[in-house]
Amino acid sequence: MKEIIIAFILGVVEGLTEFAPVSSTGHMIIVDDLLLHSKELFSQEVANTFKIVIQLGSILAVVVVFKDRFRQLLNIDNSQKGKKTLSIKHVIIGLLPAGALGLLFDDYIDEYLFSINTVIVGLLAGAVLMLIADWKSKKGHGKIDTIDQLNMKQAFLIGLFQCISLWPGFSRSGSTISGGVILGISHRAAADFTFIMAVPIMMGASFISLLDNWQYFTAEVIPFFVAGFISAFIFALISIRFFLRLINKIKLTPFAIYRIGLALILYFVFL
Repeated sequence: MKEIIIAFILGVVEGLTEFAPVSSTGHMIIVDDLLLHSKELFSQEVANTFKIVIQLGSILAVVVVFKDRFRQLLNIDNSQKGKKTLSIKHVIIGLLPAGALGLLFDDYIDEYLFSINTVIVGLLAGAVLMLIADWKSKKGHGKIDTIDQLNMKQAFLIGLFQCISLWPGFSRSGSTISGGVILGISHRAAADFTFIMAVPIMMGASFISLLDNWQYFTAEVIPFFVAGFISAFIFALISIRFFLRLINKIKLTPFAIYRIGLALILYFVFL
């Protein structure tokens, strides 16, 4: 029973933070600490596999929220034919910069950049970028209100901002939403494009990782995985819908302040 409760709590943390601009990596440091203090329940390999499983729960929530948009992107929904809408080309172009850099430097990032120090730097630098984006948005320069108004150049430039998120602690959504806002795109449109872009790259990486860790899916840990997956899915669903409803009103500044607070907690507790 203890395993199920811990799995549920960790799934909640993942679901609430994976797509919010607060850095899920920063929160997962705290999660890792909880897991490592539960070594009698989970080996390191099982803990790593569990994190992949709960991330998939969060990704599934994005698919559910944007199911109509994905139908359109895959040409399943013909009602938008002939209209200027977001296309699969926009998504691919947006993914190219970070995808290429990730393939080239993934091992280096894992080996040299995943530390509490670098995450704290990422949290603080990301907070500064978000504050700059909100300051820029107050000027109201050429607002693009929906993702259907995005052109290929803007999709590519947002993809360049996504490269910053390869630095642990920066946050994928924080960097891309900030980048979009700086480019004159509304907070909501930038958030929509961010979430849609996240699905293919995160789902692909997660499935590859699952194949590498398939041997850890044993009968005794499957209930633990299922509990985490379900809670991550449910709370990601709640978090994403709440975030999308509010982002144009509250902007990014509250999240920037939260990130600064989290950086201070990590500094004083773990260093």
